[in-house]
Amino acid sequence: MSSKAPSTSPDANTPLLSVQDLQTHFPVKRGLLQRTVDQVRAVDGVSFDLKPGETLGLVGESGCGKTTVGRTLLRLIKATGGRVMFEGRNVFDFNSEELRSWRRDVQIIFQDPGGSLNPRMRVGGLVGEPLVVHGLASGDELRVRVEELLERCGLWKQAADRYPHEFSGGQRQRIGIARALALQPRLIVCDEPTSALDVSIQSQILNLLADLQDEFGLSYLFISHDMAVVHHVCDRIAVMYNGKIVEMGDRDRIIHDPSHEYTQALLSAVPEPDPRREKNRVVYEGMRM
Repeated sequence: MSSKAPSTSPDANTPLLSVQDLQTHFPVKRGLLQRTVDQVRAVDGVSFDLKPGETLGLVGESGCGKTTVGRTLLRLIKATGGRVMFEGRNVFDFNSEELRSWRRDVQIIFQDPGGSLNPRMRVGGLVGEPLVVHGLASGDELRVRVEELLERCGLWKQAADRYPHEFSGGQRQRIGIARALALQPRLIVCDEPTSALDVSIQSQILNLLADLQDEFGLSYLFISHDMAVVHHVCDRIAVMYNGKIVEMGDRDRIIHDPSHEYTQALLSAVPEPDPRREKNRVVYEGMRM
């Protein structure tokens, strides 16, 4: 597969993506007339930058809003307020043509590899669909590019003729990664890409993502609830609680010297591999137990 050279910037610290005061609220409707009586503030003023080639981990308990952040910045969910700047351009101002072009630069890997793949389509059609939609390949060229993508993601070229249900969970996630990689994006939102997989398979997928990042200069927004995983793969970590980022910094500082009580509570919930060692459980008011 031909690699796309990462974009060069006069300043390596210039953000590829800048999320500014992002807000996503969902109305609560009641009564016969379904009047709006309240708002669920799923994302309530989130801001962060992501540099080229960087992996930023977005962590927090279930329901904290981290997945909503990822889907809102991709415009899969409508934002209530804020801005998402990609190379200095506001994504929320894009018209349909600009948005279609931008989709080539930004992709997503979903949490459930099975649910994200159309069971009625063969793998070749699933991986090749983005190339067809954007008019980048057809016929024999399309077949060759699909086979290259599958092999680069650890599968075999004959997998193109099979259906998703014929593969294991880890193999289906590799298919999802191949599909996300098809358009040679610069940013991939990884929405808990390993949480549905066995531990042994998780490490293989994480190593694959790391290799692809090195090869293609990718940036990752890595959404997860697993502090051990984000410590392994991320450069920086942002901790979310109740729709807000409560702490953000270098991964080692967040893991070894967290300043926010909620971060301390998350870390204390990580299982201790040695059963002989006692671990003090920190409980943060409002956490789901």
